[in-house]
Amino acid sequence: MALFDSLYSSTSKEFTTIGRLSLAAFSGFLLAECYTGIGFAIGSWVFVMLLLLPLFGARGRVAFSSGFLHGLVFVLTSLYWIAIVLEVHGGLSHLGGIGVLLLIALAWGVLTGLFAWCVNFISRRSIARACIAAPFLWVAFEFVRAHLPEIGFPWNLLGYPAAANLALVQLTAVTGIYGLSFVVAGFNALSAWTVSAAPAGYWRRCSILLGAVIVLVAIAWLGPRFVPEARAGHFARAVQLNFPEAESYESDWFRLHAAELDEIERLSVAPPDKTPDIIVWPEAPAPFSFEDPQFARRTSALAIRSGMPFLAGDIEWKPLAVSEGQAGQTRMAPYNSAILVDRQGQRVFEYDKIHLVPYGEYEPFPLIHRVVTNVSNEVGGFTPGSNVAVGTLANGHRFSVFICYEAIFAGEIRRFAAKGAQVFFNLSNDGWFGRSAAPAQHLAMARVRAVENRRWLVRSTNNGYTVSVDPYGRIVARLAPDVRASVDLPYDFRTDETLYTRLGDWFAWLCVIVSALLPMFALASRK
Repeated sequence: MALFDSLYSSTSKEFTTIGRLSLAAFSGFLLAECYTGIGFAIGSWVFVMLLLLPLFGARGRVAFSSGFLHGLVFVLTSLYWIAIVLEVHGGLSHLGGIGVLLLIALAWGVLTGLFAWCVNFISRRSIARACIAAPFLWVAFEFVRAHLPEIGFPWNLLGYPAAANLALVQLTAVTGIYGLSFVVAGFNALSAWTVSAAPAGYWRRCSILLGAVIVLVAIAWLGPRFVPEARAGHFARAVQLNFPEAESYESDWFRLHAAELDEIERLSVAPPDKTPDIIVWPEAPAPFSFEDPQFARRTSALAIRSGMPFLAGDIEWKPLAVSEGQAGQTRMAPYNSAILVDRQGQRVFEYDKIHLVPYGEYEPFPLIHRVVTNVSNEVGGFTPGSNVAVGTLANGHRFSVFICYEAIFAGEIRRFAAKGAQVFFNLSNDGWFGRSAAPAQHLAMARVRAVENRRWLVRSTNNGYTVSVDPYGRIVARLAPDVRASVDLPYDFRTDETLYTRLGDWFAWLCVIVSALLPMFALASRK
């Protein structure tokens, strides 16, 4: 009873400060479980409500603190694997990995705190208006988080659990993933508005909420039956290499691993179940570089022997101008890249990864590196590409490649389709994530890129999840994780453009504009 009294005041019929903070933190924990595989995805439709309720009637600083705790706990619970990955594979010390995770959690917490403060500010005039504003504000701050300098990180957006439903995910072809985040946030806000109702209007609000539930259940249950079936006329031979992760490689790596490479080549050209017309290897999990004659000979020979073009991740080395003060001088810089070798064994396409992984593939804050001793010298090293490359196959069809972490940036992937790509290839090495929830989260986000742009997605990974996704979000073929094997993944070419492909993040920008105006309207209303 004493614990209940510390959380909720029976005299004022309001949450205590401790109660507000505790409920907000608990809501962050519960929402995180919707992404870890432990909880149920349906929880995302109600757990944000547990953040909204303690904001009504709170002081401004308490509201901000509530949102901050929600965001902090959410990151530490759903993205815990970041610290492990950076320590084990990213070259950071134990404290360095924890420090980067905390940096992300703090940034996330501040943004969620600002969201909570804005909702609280508007609710002082009208809880109904605050609930109307909440989904706009939520999407606006998700969009800001995706575009933070150097550490933009749109991972685990609110709409992704709902995107698992085949009918609901179709909305993203119009609005991008942010539209689905808006719907989920809006339902949470409607629930909070209903729960916070005075007795006189409670049942009327309950009837409105019930109507919304019936509509959503009907769409989620009946809608998938009306989603078109996409037929594939082509197959890609995707090979899952299943190499262990290594921070460094022996100088004679190709000689030591010759038997494994021979096995992989046999998988690449094994008699097919279907009729593949391209071989696809994942993001480079080994010292693959076309500048290395050993790798170049193998790739060219494989393409010639199979009679198919060969797409693979590799490390490209290119001249790069050195820093100021040394005009005219260059150095060889590494790029995380993808290359296509044609049936004659010639390299005819390359793409350099544009959006690198902070602290894994490059160091976002070099000044911090010079003053913080617990960051290893191994961090970073890659140079970002700049060309949104679209290649052309021998049959005249056009394709694009995006690599690993780039799959979470919807606005950037959209540019490939806008430039004419008719199919997507996603090369990834998710072995760095270990057996955490991250590989499944990564696949869930990559899958939505196919729907947003109505493109087939062929996803080739080092150790899982290697899949084919149709333009409507169905995973139509897959390989089991953690095995060395090959599979013929169906795909096809599409030339149609979705509204999202044409206009990009128009809906997110609309939410940003509305969110910028809402506090001003609330302030004017109060005056």
